Amino acid sequence: MELIQFIIEPLQYAFMVKAVLVSMVVGATCAVLSCFLILKGWSLLGDAISHAVLPGVVIAYLIGIPFSIGAFVFALLAVVLIGFIKTNTKIKEDAVMGIVFTTLFALGLIMISKVTSSVDLTHVLFGYVLGISDQAAWYTIGVLAIVTAVVLAFRRTFLVFCFDPTHAQSVGLPMRFVNYAFLVLLAVTITGSLQTVGIILVIAMLITPGSTAFLLTRKFNSMVQIAVLVSVLSSVVGAYASYYFDISTGGAIVFMQGLIFLGVLFYHIGKTKMGNRLTSKGV
Repeated sequence: MELIQFIIEPLQYAFMVKAVLVSMVVGATCAVLSCFLILKGWSLLGDAISHAVLPGVVIAYLIGIPFSIGAFVFALLAVVLIGFIKTNTKIKEDAVMGIVFTTLFALGLIMISKVTSSVDLTHVLFGYVLGISDQAAWYTIGVLAIVTAVVLAFRRTFLVFCFDPTHAQSVGLPMRFVNYAFLVLLAVTITGSLQTVGIILVIAMLITPGSTAFLLTRKFNSMVQIAVLVSVLSSVVGAYASYYFDISTGGAIVFMQGLIFLGVLFYHIGKTKMGNRLTSKGV
């Protein structure tokens, strides 16, 4: 009875039901994309885009439009800049991402230093899912559901893009279009996640679930299922932890993901050592 009461009590409040649902949707979408980012070796890309949207958020705050609009415009700008510099120079991809995101993030910090009230901008940096409006919640759920559906519908194309783009191009797949389509989906996901976990913490949600699943399986479908399970479980536990311990929801979600990753890591190390011992003994 105490366990049931423990589960039901937070759900008596509408803001908690909304927070749990939105967190689960954000977690699931980020988990699906994280599998592609890990396989492609693009972990830094999520970091780059999430930081690059800060100037757009500040501008949206100043002119009184939804943060997501300004963030999305600058996310697209970052994607175009990364693609342009990469195409027209010999600079390696990680360096290009580092240049773009640090420059735009620095611009955002400069703009924040000139804004009188930064309360709402702090929420954008670290998330505020417990205070999310109905309109923002429906926007987040709707947009991220569409992103998830598109990614899963074209998962084979995106897989070829990740593993063997040269072969894909030789058989006629428009790799440049696929490249930009994936980047746009990533940008939409990041902007849609702003009010849940914020700019800073969404980076972890785009990296940790995929990395955790990668330690457990080499099959892509299984990897996606494990990543989504880890992310959704972390979202629910994080939301409950924020209610009972009065802590940051986004921080609790990401911390839970980190704990699960560490648990899986130790399991993976132990399993590998045990396998090596059995092999050395000829078992």
